[in-house]
Amino acid sequence: MKQSGDNSVVSTSVEKAGNERPADVDGSDGVVQQWKSRFEERGIRVIMGGHKSPRPHGVGYAKNQAIRQSSGCYLCFLDSDDIMMPQRIRLQYEAAHHRPRSIIGSQVRREPAEATERYTRWINGLTPEQLLTQVFTSHGPTVIMPTWFCSREWYCYVGQFVEDGQGTPEDLLFFYEHLRKDGGVHRVDECLLQYRYHEHAATHSVSEETIWNNRVKFLEERVLQHWPSFTIWNAGKQGRKLYRSLSSGNRQKVVAFCDVDNAKISKGFYTYEESEKRPKPRIPVLHFRDAKPPFIICVKLDLTGGGFEDNLRSLNLKEGVDYYHFS
Repeated sequence: MKQSGDNSVVSTSVEKAGNERPADVDGSDGVVQQWKSRFEERGIRVIMGGHKSPRPHGVGYAKNQAIRQSSGCYLCFLDSDDIMMPQRIRLQYEAAHHRPRSIIGSQVRREPAEATERYTRWINGLTPEQLLTQVFTSHGPTVIMPTWFCSREWYCYVGQFVEDGQGTPEDLLFFYEHLRKDGGVHRVDECLLQYRYHEHAATHSVSEETIWNNRVKFLEERVLQHWPSFTIWNAGKQGRKLYRSLSSGNRQKVVAFCDVDNAKISKGFYTYEESEKRPKPRIPVLHFRDAKPPFIICVKLDLTGGGFEDNLRSLNLKEGVDYYHFS
């Protein structure tokens, strides 16, 4: 994490294991020490930290510790495996200065370029409005954590990252709490980060089910509690899973599933077999043109050659009012 203030400071917190002294199990202590000398030769102070516990404290702890070690007015986050562009801090500081209650992100360049192409298009292509309406999708925060820039004051107001260790989506939980407190989301529309993909990234330690459960909870809290009824767009596996994941009260609000698959539509109903009610709930399955909004959409974007997107546009609905994506 790089701190932006009157004096430049790089603050780093390294996860180690051991008893008396953290063991340098991966050589990162030595690497950071080398960079510490190089930074300090150029007048940039470096503060190092860690812990002596034999139990890893997780990414959330490392981020909170780095913030505690710093003292500037603004926080600029950077993961160790990514590279930021020279103009990043200046451009994001200018944006944050005018938006003190916002998380500022940026566009990214993926490395290697062919990795997660759909995800990269999503990161870079969201409209300003979609930065807030697409927060329930499986992609996670609409501005990715390695591009975050915000004021220290706002971070303190939102509260620190969750420190529950490996498997915790600390960035998603912080992002949702930020939104609960009426925080804004803004993206600088320039590529300010080279975002590296590799199979050992910490993000892969978080299970899909953990992410799913947090998304459902936030969707119910932010959207469904305000809707008297709604339709789930997708009568297949994902749509039915969402239905089963809902609270009992929100399941009762589902008036229909909709789809384009004639095989699903021809069955007429989806029967909720796990229900203890008698008779078991039967939810109609309709063609999307016969269904009524609002919709929760469980169809993944950018996978049908534009067919789904064309169908959605044909209904002339407004995202964030008539439908939300949960895909």
